[in-house]
Amino acid sequence: MAQLWGGRFTKETDQLVYNFNASISFDQKFYKQDIRGSIAHVTMLAASGILTEAERDQIIDGLNSILTDVENGTLEITSKYEDIHSFVEANLIDRIGDTGKKLHTGRSRNDQVALDMKLYVRDEIVEIKALVLELMNTLHSLMKEHIHTYMPGFTHLQKAQPITLAHHFGAYMEMFKRDYGRLCDIYARMNYCPLGSGALAGTTYPLDRELTASLLDFAGPTLNSMDSVADRDYCIELLSALSTIMMHLSRFSEDIWNTNEYQFVELDDAYSTGSSIMPQKKNPDIAELVRGKTGRVYGALTSLLTTMKGIPLAYNKDMQEDKEFTFDAIDTVKGCIALFNGMIKTMTVNKDRMEASAKNGFTNATDAADYLVNHGVPFRDAHGIVGELVLTCIERNISLDELPLDDYKAICPVFEDDIYLAISMEECVNKRNTIGAPGPEAMNKIIEINEAYLKDLNK
Repeated sequence: MAQLWGGRFTKETDQLVYNFNASISFDQKFYKQDIRGSIAHVTMLAASGILTEAERDQIIDGLNSILTDVENGTLEITSKYEDIHSFVEANLIDRIGDTGKKLHTGRSRNDQVALDMKLYVRDEIVEIKALVLELMNTLHSLMKEHIHTYMPGFTHLQKAQPITLAHHFGAYMEMFKRDYGRLCDIYARMNYCPLGSGALAGTTYPLDRELTASLLDFAGPTLNSMDSVADRDYCIELLSALSTIMMHLSRFSEDIWNTNEYQFVELDDAYSTGSSIMPQKKNPDIAELVRGKTGRVYGALTSLLTTMKGIPLAYNKDMQEDKEFTFDAIDTVKGCIALFNGMIKTMTVNKDRMEASAKNGFTNATDAADYLVNHGVPFRDAHGIVGELVLTCIERNISLDELPLDDYKAICPVFEDDIYLAISMEECVNKRNTIGAPGPEAMNKIIEINEAYLKDLNK
């Protein structure tokens, strides 16, 4: 058992206790961050006169050799070690001797793991932001392509008013823009270095914490050593942001466009699966799995909140539970974003089916009422008149576009031939040009805003 403590103990740890306590099975993900943090630490120790330059160089060379050997597969991280910190330190001592024992000067595993977790989460936020940006780029392209692709908008899962596919995609674009902003906020708020906080009360060594923070690209050092080792707010914030991303992806997956009844889109074969018994099936498994995995990410957030709620200051071993939740949620979300992006980028849009569905769902009924209002009929009366028209169409199994003018006039003589233009899908959408609406004038303004937004992010 390779561990960083034991002098105070008179007997070996029970193997079951050791296994229960060990974290190497999952914190081995930190090997890069642990080595990077250790290099910054010894660089600072030498600059502060605590180590000699020769000791610094010998330790850094040893650390870099460990990193190289882990990455080329000649050095394996095994359960022989309690955690990633003991793996790195034990191998360093094996390679350079007693000088390696000076690596941990002025440092505790408490501030060390806090640093590793921050470095890891920070790196992952950068990767997740890149995936969200790629998804927004795809949505932006689809919006530009489908400004005149008419479809029904829904409320209560009932067809409501005509919109465009660009407008529908634009709603998700706004959601993912907020998601991207949340990730940026979390990065900025967490970007302070805990190393040098020790176990909880700092250290008597004259550490230059500002230098360490600078070497690791932090905005500065954390300002309270107890909070530094006890803080996992940034993990909770990230899991909350990831849960929101998954909620948005799940809502998108819930859209019923791919069903036999709607057939608004057809998913590419590469993003679909078949049935073991029904040869005709083409199932949207990616969308369904995204929807299902949302609960998994929610579970990680709830688990970490529950773990942290009962922990007194400062560090407690309970906090070891932060890693598996966070790692799994990160990996899940990254996979879901990438696959969802590929799915919508390659799907085929059936424009005719979309427009026909909008017409047959009476989505232009509000515009028929507005036509009457514009001809002097009070809105409440107009609402009732159009309700009668819809009932007539339902009885005849036709749309408002197909109802003869004589039937319009029989219910309300105000109607004239221009009603058909007023309730055409094109006219219904084109008239809606307040900012945020689906009309082409409004939509082009939004696309222009998004163009500038994405251009800045894509630099």
